[in-house]
Amino acid sequence: MKKNVEIIIKESHHCLIDSLSLDEVIAENAQRKLLLEDHYDPIAGVGSYVPRVAWRWHDDDGEECEVLIPEAMVRELESLPGLNDDEWQQLRIKHDFEYWCATCVSILDKVTGRMVLMRLNRPQRRVLALLEEQRRGERPLRLIMLKARQWGGSTLVQMYMAWIQLVLKRNWNSLICGHLLQTSAAIKGMYTRALRNYPKHLSGDGERPKLKTFEGSRNVQQLSGSESLIITGTAQNQDAIRGYDVKMAHLTEVAFWPVSTLHNPEDVIRSISGTVPLEPLTLLVIESTANGVGNFFHKEWIRAMAGQSDKQPVFVPWTEIAIYRQAVSDVAKLVGELDNYEKRLWEDGCTLEMINWYHHKRREYPTQNLMAAEFPTTDTEAFMATSRNLFPAEWVKRMTTTTTVPLYKGDMVAKGTLSLEGVDFIENDSGLMKVWKKPATNAVARNRYMVVVDVGGSTERSDWSVIAVIDRRVGDDFMDKDRLPEVVAQWRGHTQHDVLVWKAAQIARYYHNALLVFESNTLECESMVGDTLLNKIKIAYHNVFHRMSEGGGYKPGFHTNPKTKSSAVYNLLAYVRDGAYIENDQDAVNEMANYELQPRGGYGARRGTHDDILMTRAIGLQIIEDMRVAEGRPRVSRKEMFMKDTQLEFDFHQ
Repeated sequence: MKKNVEIIIKESHHCLIDSLSLDEVIAENAQRKLLLEDHYDPIAGVGSYVPRVAWRWHDDDGEECEVLIPEAMVRELESLPGLNDDEWQQLRIKHDFEYWCATCVSILDKVTGRMVLMRLNRPQRRVLALLEEQRRGERPLRLIMLKARQWGGSTLVQMYMAWIQLVLKRNWNSLICGHLLQTSAAIKGMYTRALRNYPKHLSGDGERPKLKTFEGSRNVQQLSGSESLIITGTAQNQDAIRGYDVKMAHLTEVAFWPVSTLHNPEDVIRSISGTVPLEPLTLLVIESTANGVGNFFHKEWIRAMAGQSDKQPVFVPWTEIAIYRQAVSDVAKLVGELDNYEKRLWEDGCTLEMINWYHHKRREYPTQNLMAAEFPTTDTEAFMATSRNLFPAEWVKRMTTTTTVPLYKGDMVAKGTLSLEGVDFIENDSGLMKVWKKPATNAVARNRYMVVVDVGGSTERSDWSVIAVIDRRVGDDFMDKDRLPEVVAQWRGHTQHDVLVWKAAQIARYYHNALLVFESNTLECESMVGDTLLNKIKIAYHNVFHRMSEGGGYKPGFHTNPKTKSSAVYNLLAYVRDGAYIENDQDAVNEMANYELQPRGGYGARRGTHDDILMTRAIGLQIIEDMRVAEGRPRVSRKEMFMKDTQLEFDFHQ
């Protein structure tokens, strides 16, 4: 069985292009191109990734033919006498999806605009092999696909569902659900076009199967002959898809499904999944192009990659798509123009033709991030590359190397909700506080710990409130990992502001009377109430951060305005760039990946995401910098230099 492109590239001889002569580069490239040659023939069964066995048979003219057929078909042939051509075809399409596509299924060719018989490309064959492995094992068919452009992933899934309905099963209802009805309708259109040219002799009544309206519903159609229903719906109108016995579901562009108090992808997919039974030939495919991190689709992808999901993950990089290659007329010129990213493509096994296409295609995009968002090389790059990300994808990726699950989960307790007596941490699986490290038991330096509070709202619709605990780990050698600031605990939830203020003070008390920092904007906007809360807590808890006020004197809390926010965010950028603090929480990294330069200027979370956790890091690390200066210690961040070096680039984006 010929290897797929992804495996070929991974197993290619990896070498630095700068270490090779021009002749050696050309010779190495020729070897890589030989490995990529595709001699696929679905009629003969050559080039398939599905296990096959050679079989000889005689057609109606008496000619002997040898083909490679699926193993299951061999077992059935051994129990049957000689078959005529029609019987042979009927049996083969029952076992061989690729043969069925190549002889029965017409699709619209995107290049010529003509209807052509469907010949699977390499990525499609790779995905098919996963589905067929599950089918042969009589397991439910489950995939999550991270899509790149123009390789036909949706087409493959839709035709595989059609094969099951037309050939293998009757009364086997399917659902197509997208973020927009137009998306679902476009996918169903593939099915409709295929039926217009379907061979008549393959149906029992000699008529081509058709889709007809079912019980007057424009979103539900019935397949004649099979009696299966094809239902189209959207994530915004999940009620329209309830009440049907669905055996197969194709959920498309899930990363773009709307998130609101009334609708969210998790609830919709849970509802749909509940209707699809755990039986052989049932199918559930979740697929999408990437749309940032931290959303439902990204979290499901991470679960699948970790082997914690029922779905098998599939990502097809642009390097595996045959149309993304361009002949090289001048090898020396191309090699001389390669940047570091393109050189890494060579080191990772790409051919010069792949790199040449990428090299020229990039000129259409003003930044590498924009190019990577459209044509990702890895799944990580696909999720992290967006058009206006403030934190570069490679920095964010590096941050994930330290994230880990908390050692403890629970909440703080005291003798009363608004009390600092009897403070302790109690483990509880449903608690809102995550703890990676409990307070050090030995004597600690004053203000070793800092507790930073970003004040949100009390309802589920509002922003989150976040209380982050940072271990400053005070020392002069700030490049020593054992001395880097580290996030060691975090509370995140919705609660009344008076409860939040006391909760933060309890956590600060628990962490050796930590310096307690409130982001005070929300509280100060509440007029006397907020000021009263801060004044009350500073009487009960004496280690509250104060800032210099404009009118002189000091006020409790860190006030965020355009100047202080910009300074804190740039400082956080510098810390992330230099790996100058330890982040344990993956949600914080997700927020960095979704933090962007806004179209009208300034910074903020991408629509539908949050930045509450991120702001606790920005504020906390900014104060740590200021404290180091006050203590006569060297700065960790080279923020000012960083701001100067990057200002022009950021202004261009804004």
